[in-house]
Amino acid sequence: MSRSISIVALVLVIGALGASWYVTRTPESDDQFAQCRMGAVAGGSSVIGGPFELVSETGETVTDKDVITEPSLLYFGYTFCPDVCPLDTARNAEAITLLEERGQMVQPVFISVDSDRDTPETMAEFTDIMHPRMLGLTGSAEQVKAASQAYRTYYKKQDDGDPEYFLIDHSTFSYLVLPEHGFVEYFKRDLTPEQMADRIGCFISKM
Repeated sequence: MSRSISIVALVLVIGALGASWYVTRTPESDDQFAQCRMGAVAGGSSVIGGPFELVSETGETVTDKDVITEPSLLYFGYTFCPDVCPLDTARNAEAITLLEERGQMVQPVFISVDSDRDTPETMAEFTDIMHPRMLGLTGSAEQVKAASQAYRTYYKKQDDGDPEYFLIDHSTFSYLVLPEHGFVEYFKRDLTPEQMADRIGCFISKM
């Protein structure tokens, strides 16, 4: 009698595990990057990203179609930022270098939220220091605002009365964007270059 109960219990456990596997696996079957995703976005990843028009560090007007031609890592900041932006951008550049060593190419992109001071020339100087392939993008106040809104980023000029040496509060996420897929993942600033490279590499391997 006890043996029969044990067999029934085992069958029920196996059935429950099978049902659990089916429930957890079925939604992922439509997402080729499911195994790589760590961050959750309310409303889904489609609510982040979209068309933009900005000015490149070479002075040319470019759109998202011109920029996102390969896996790209986007960061919104400004070159006059005293600490956060240089640290985050250097971390991103190091992750890009690690990926290069693994044979995975990613375009690092720095988008300015400081249309008043970040000229194309200023952007070029900044990105050349950070990474030889980093692309700097700036633009008019309207262009920058539109790009920021597309990626749901935040920035606000501090009102301290200094017209030249003001600071800008801004969000600090980095965004992985893939051609034909758009935005797929965001990264917080507490990740190491190695952790970021591993996670980005996962997405690239699934393309």
